[in-house]
Amino acid sequence: MVRPSDSDFFEAMVLAAPRRGLEAAKRKIPSPGAGEVLIRVLACGLCRTDLHIVDGELTDPKLPLVPGHEIIGTVERLGEAAGRFKTGDRIGVGWLASTCGKCRYCVADQENLCDYALFTGYTVDGGYAEYAIAREQYCFPAPAGYEPGEAAPLMCAGLIGYRSLVKAGEARRLGMYGFGAAAHIIAQVARHQGREVYAFTRPGDHKAQAFARELGAEWAGDVGQAPPAELDAAIIFAPVGSLVPVALKAVRKGGTVVCGGIHMSDIPRFPYELLWGERTVCSVANVTRQDAEGFLALAQQVPVQTTIQTFPLAEANEALSRVRVGQISGAAVLVP
Repeated sequence: MVRPSDSDFFEAMVLAAPRRGLEAAKRKIPSPGAGEVLIRVLACGLCRTDLHIVDGELTDPKLPLVPGHEIIGTVERLGEAAGRFKTGDRIGVGWLASTCGKCRYCVADQENLCDYALFTGYTVDGGYAEYAIAREQYCFPAPAGYEPGEAAPLMCAGLIGYRSLVKAGEARRLGMYGFGAAAHIIAQVARHQGREVYAFTRPGDHKAQAFARELGAEWAGDVGQAPPAELDAAIIFAPVGSLVPVALKAVRKGGTVVCGGIHMSDIPRFPYELLWGERTVCSVANVTRQDAEGFLALAQQVPVQTTIQTFPLAEANEALSRVRVGQISGAAVLVP
């Protein structure tokens, strides 16, 4: 009998059960199936959605689970009938792992709403590991001009921020509630498009406010403060439901409040007058492959510069803890 060698295994950080943190584990390197690629992970960004999964706020993850859906890596091996990429190509993987292609949403170009979708780092294993498997049709060429760690946050913080920005319409004065990984990317895109950015942070977070001004924000202050000008639209990146009435109060009649997270605490009761005047509240649910293609091209045109703090794979729990309490400027990234 041939015994497996150490080279047949890889390191991964695994969630065995919610609210218990991640555990280091060795796994056997898998073989890609039909239409899949085996990826050697070079970097994987940490997203707040990962926190919602680890903390049990998003229910029904695959368990045990390797989290992580902001992956940049190189193609190590091709599965049967996989031909979109070649071995050695540098590619990116995001949240959307696959869709059915047949339901009412998929055929209407709304694959982000597919009832049968699978999600990287949630219902299939993700990138908190040295290797990952992905379906090639849901991977993208890694954007040129970026180191792997710099590109990783573009694969979700950038993508969900971009879809949120599109939902905000042609807003000239744009508020951003929560100035973390997504906001620091999309603020650059908004400024590139000629918009004014108004950044709202945790009370007293002068470091984040200074960071926002460095990136071109017209104004930066606490979430409890009124902006110096009426907003055309606002994007709420923080998963805090109480910010919805706050943002509604800040936007003009006919304005839009976009909830940009997959999870948010309960929205409190608020007077109808805040919604009146044809103000709109909408959510952003996942992203499409068209979002990824459009944003990654735009990011290179701007060009978007990501601010990152890197951590070794083994320090994933520490990195998540720092994201949880807002101690990261820009984005946290794991580097296997």
